[in-house]
Amino acid sequence: MRIAEIHIYQKDLPVADGPYTMARAEVWALDTTIVRIVSDTGLTGWGETCPVGPTYQPEHALGARAALCQMAPGLIGASALAPLLVRRLMDGLLNGHNYAKAAIDIAIHDLIGKHYGVRVCDLLGGAERELVPSYYATGIKSPDDTAKLAKEKMKEGYPRLQIKLGGRPVEEDIETIRKVFDSTGGQLSIAADGNRGWTSRDALRFSRECPDIPFVMEQPCNTIDEIVAIRGQLHHAVYLDENADSLNAVLRAISLGVCDGFGLKVTRMGGLGPMATIRDICAARSMPHTCDDSWGGDIIAAACVHIGATVEPRLLEGVWLAAPYISGHYDSVNGVSIDGGHIKVPQGPGLGLTPDDGVFGDPVSSFG
Repeated sequence: MRIAEIHIYQKDLPVADGPYTMARAEVWALDTTIVRIVSDTGLTGWGETCPVGPTYQPEHALGARAALCQMAPGLIGASALAPLLVRRLMDGLLNGHNYAKAAIDIAIHDLIGKHYGVRVCDLLGGAERELVPSYYATGIKSPDDTAKLAKEKMKEGYPRLQIKLGGRPVEEDIETIRKVFDSTGGQLSIAADGNRGWTSRDALRFSRECPDIPFVMEQPCNTIDEIVAIRGQLHHAVYLDENADSLNAVLRAISLGVCDGFGLKVTRMGGLGPMATIRDICAARSMPHTCDDSWGGDIIAAACVHIGATVEPRLLEGVWLAAPYISGHYDSVNGVSIDGGHIKVPQGPGLGLTPDDGVFGDPVSSFG
């Protein structure tokens, strides 16, 4: 089975009840890129990549589509049953741009699953469970509003909350995390996510003034070097997110002893193949981590759930989906959603979904 056609689509994803706020970004709508790969046997595989605007990471929607157009002609005729070889071929066609390559990688895994009649999670080693825990990210809000939202999400069944912080006086962040802890009675796992928005001074103060609250500090500062400088003075575990942007970065962070876990993004790493490698490295070093993406619809959601299902339960911190912030589904029957703070692993072959006809409109580029 070989790649016969590649079609690239663009779709806008407005943020429901927006904006979605982080320390360094305010998002009202997302521009997502969809890839459809058609094999010479007629099977179709779907992939997606959706950066959170052009400032969150060194990636953006126009860059994704440009990178895909650069690679696509060289992928026609390649084996659709060899994801590693496709990955090496993409690396030979274009340096970097993992977030664009991820859409191809996801589509190839979807194709392979459909070819053999198995789910992507089984291709990746097998599902540890059929109901995967999720977590809710609050966005930056006032201390009282965040505490109220945290209590609501706890009642809905979420086992973990990610509290967005940073980009404002650290005193307000400290008040927020205390009110969240009080409102939930210490019954939830909490990640205090600075999204690179704290100085090392503010990160130290945040940790020192909350020694009694058992949270993890996710990406408190902008660079690994800043975190290395204060690591020994913090009272809380540290997870890397934005700095965990490649396999090499994950290996470096582990070797430096700079963190205790990761917030991992499927497209940032280059797709499901690279994520499976990082999953196994984390298992070897007992490093907890999430299996998320920055944003996106049902295709990215399904990819995240499938890889998340293969992670040892003791190490999986949850699978975050953008679904609560998006209206509607690509697949009106099998769309991926969160129920009671957990997500069912899709049951069909491949990713387990098929986008409705016409949901993406006409392709913006086609090859083959």
